[in-house]
Amino acid sequence: MSKFSIPIARTNLTEAEITSVLEPLKSGWLVQGPKVKEFEEKWSNFTGSKNSIAVTSCTSGLHISLAALDFGPGDEAIVPAFTWISTANVVEHLGGKVVFCDISLDSFNIDVDQIESKISNKTKAILPVHLFGYPAEMKEIMDISKKYNISVIEDAACGFGSKIDGVHVGSMGNSGCFSFHPRKAITTGEGGMITTNDDSLAEKMRKLRDHGASISDLQRHKGPKPYLLADHPYAGFNQRMTDIQASLGSEQMNRAQEIVNTRKNIAKKYLNHLKSLDWLEIPVTEKNNSHGYQSFPALFKPEKINMQNILNINDSRNRLMTSLLERGISTRPATHAVHMLEYYKKKYSLKPEDFPNAFIADQCSISFPLFDGLKEEEQEYIIEEIKKSSI
Repeated sequence: MSKFSIPIARTNLTEAEITSVLEPLKSGWLVQGPKVKEFEEKWSNFTGSKNSIAVTSCTSGLHISLAALDFGPGDEAIVPAFTWISTANVVEHLGGKVVFCDISLDSFNIDVDQIESKISNKTKAILPVHLFGYPAEMKEIMDISKKYNISVIEDAACGFGSKIDGVHVGSMGNSGCFSFHPRKAITTGEGGMITTNDDSLAEKMRKLRDHGASISDLQRHKGPKPYLLADHPYAGFNQRMTDIQASLGSEQMNRAQEIVNTRKNIAKKYLNHLKSLDWLEIPVTEKNNSHGYQSFPALFKPEKINMQNILNINDSRNRLMTSLLERGISTRPATHAVHMLEYYKKKYSLKPEDFPNAFIADQCSISFPLFDGLKEEEQEYIIEEIKKSSI
């Protein structure tokens, strides 16, 4: 029996962060209000984005971003085949068609060399994902978007602290969307943030998150005629973050760089100790890219993977994950190949091998524990047990 029980992620909040939620509870203003505004301002300062718009989740951020660009029935969006399902779901929710694109196995991000082959006269958006905190190839993607006049919405759910040439992800496309799920670096339980440098787009998205209202409840209540209801120029949604959630997020932003540095230090230790394992392909790093390390995904690769041996390798990976769990170490597949999930497989008549790299990543990836608060002795134990695993 192991003396450790190490989860894949663990929420680590300071006392100040825990007590921060009491302020809106005591003030009586619980919905979107002054704390949301404060959180948005801190997010903009950290990421360098001109506008930050707090919402209920990264998913709702992606949904609003597409809706603000008038994406709808008959439109197509290019989505990486290996990502969390919500990247594709938002396209479906608005009546559009998902066009999957395979990934590069060295980064787990969309393969930019395949994007142009997916473009049609119905393509309205590309949704690159900065998966696990490693930036997608945004220069190439933006060049393609300009060439074909296509919008770009960055799925930066995992992208906190991730940069390309010093520029934070989420500010290169038309908009970027971040997640505050508990596995992310900053958490509000559920929640998300949209970033954009386009002021007119930001104004529209703020309205869309708030039922399409021309002004927010806070603006109305603080205005000269609080008894008059706002006009609604759009048929919007209720995707507002509460001040309770924003208080928690805002307080965490006071140690934002410390959280990023902690995650990078944990990842650096994994990289240094696991790079010698010939059966494990560890995350790529490049000098011009700053990896945010939302998680630490690797490719389980005891031999060269092909369509003939992939299921055997998957079986071996699963045995390794079971063995590590028995020793008190939680692991996970990095994420899933969306084209292999029932809804998309059936609707678009897709087979796993249609996107072979996404298929490989789905079956052969493995993520190890990485979170702010992972103790040194816990990580040393994880590394020791990985190294002595029999493959």
